[in-house]
Amino acid sequence: MAEHVVGPVADFPPGTHRVVRLGRAEVGVFNVGGRFYALPNVCPHQYGPLCKGSVTGTTACSAQTGWRFAWVREGEVVACPWHGLEFDITTGRCLASPRLRVRQYPVGVIDGQVTVTL
Repeated sequence: MAEHVVGPVADFPPGTHRVVRLGRAEVGVFNVGGRFYALPNVCPHQYGPLCKGSVTGTTACSAQTGWRFAWVREGEVVACPWHGLEFDITTGRCLASPRLRVRQYPVGVIDGQVTVTL
């Protein structure tokens, strides 16, 4: 496993993400509420550039929302730009089919630099 420096923390303010090349792989690095996550830039559906898609939220209907549909989890969902398949950035799980998921890479902060381990 190799650790890669992807840039200073200041380059990843909360609510943003960037796609970086690490060797032969492209990885999306996301800052969700001050926590960092890294996903491969490949959608398992038809191998589209997952992390180049939009980052949004989702709708939910539960006791927490008074059993009314509400917009929740803003900034925690990435949608593949090819066909719209959505993935939870924090877990890698697909919203439409939770058995489908993308791997997550370990992300750390060392001396003010964001690192990703592949």
